[in-house]
Amino acid sequence: MTQTRAGESGGSDDSAGVPATGDGASRSPGRAPKGRIAGVLLFLRQMVSEIKKVVRPTRKELITYTSVVLVFVLVVMTYVSILDFGFRRLVGWAFASD
Repeated sequence: MTQTRAGESGGSDDSAGVPATGDGASRSPGRAPKGRIAGVLLFLRQMVSEIKKVVRPTRKELITYTSVVLVFVLVVMTYVSILDFGFRRLVGWAFASD
């Protein structure tokens, strides 16, 4: 059984104490958009703000990361090819008609 603290309700309010909006969207209390267009504009402003925080890799890092991925893919491809060859031989031997 879960107990609630004094002053808390066990209802449909979220954990921050802000009542549910009814449409399932969670909005910050200080910046609630008034309409659909305002919501889109808020989203675009937040998106641009987040994109500005992105740190792009240097050329050296990019080459290193790409090399690691290509080597890993080659290793996995080789492993799967060996398994495929082995299973093909095993099935050919098990179902041989001779």
